[in-house]
Amino acid sequence: MKAPLLPSREHQHWTALYLAALRETDWSALPYKLTEAETAVVAREKELSSAGATGEEAELLDDALYALRAFRTAWEHIHSAQ
Repeated sequence: MKAPLLPSREHQHWTALYLAALRETDWSALPYKLTEAETAVVAREKELSSAGATGEEAELLDDALYALRAFRTAWEHIHSAQ
């Protein structure tokens, strides 16, 4: 039986990057912050998937990735209109 993956440093890492991207007020830094957060979310998803883990964190990761991509799309739309 595999030991469950606990919300640990990895969970704190992607969550911090996710929140930093959503709170970014410097429009020129936003694409970098979004990419950094998306990369961390995808890496954590792969880590959980390879461990066979499912559950609350996996659902949070899906939601976070969806939100980051929606935010990027909105930013691109606004940026292209300028």
